[in-house]
Amino acid sequence: MYDLLIIVAIAGLAYHNATIRDDEFANTSRKIGDRIGKLWDIAHYSMRENRFLRAEKALLTILKIDEKNAAAYNRLGILYAKQKEYRDAIDCFEIASSIEATPSSLHNLGLIYYETENYDKAAVAFEQSLKLEDQLAARHIAYAKVQEKLGNDKLMFQELLKAVELEPNKETYSLIIKAYRSHDMNLEADQYQAKLDKLKKLSTKPKRLLRPSRRVII
Repeated sequence: MYDLLIIVAIAGLAYHNATIRDDEFANTSRKIGDRIGKLWDIAHYSMRENRFLRAEKALLTILKIDEKNAAAYNRLGILYAKQKEYRDAIDCFEIASSIEATPSSLHNLGLIYYETENYDKAAVAFEQSLKLEDQLAARHIAYAKVQEKLGNDKLMFQELLKAVELEPNKETYSLIIKAYRSHDMNLEADQYQAKLDKLKKLSTKPKRLLRPSRRVII
């Protein structure tokens, strides 16, 4: 009976210690989370105010706390890209993609490769981005521009047409018209020019004012 009481007491003590450790871990995790949240706020505000050094320090501190924070690497890459520090930007986007391949990190990586005229790598990055998310016109436009540089006209037109399909607006119409004109495909260009002119006319047409209903409500 005495032995049983000892076993119960030891088990109770172990449970108590485990509960304390769990509480301590939860408190520590909460404190770390709060600190990272504050650092994100600093980074976001500093980038918006073009205070790049302060933003960089905040992001690097986040990465000291959480070295596999893909979002921080991605934001740091954007920061370096804004300052035209392309080599550092590429490193950050590559690390972000290796930790967590997202459409945004891959697209950003493609943009930097494009900016540095590394078109083959840019094409690969954009392709990977499109495999994860292909419903944004901007992604297809970026891929089309790379294909134009690589001389793949067929694929370039295919991507521009996809962009127009997804978002038929002034930008996409203008891009497809310019592409057709540059390849002496004036008939196709005229067709989209007509659509663009119609869109412009609709956007400048004054909206009709609706009179309030005179119906009597009983």
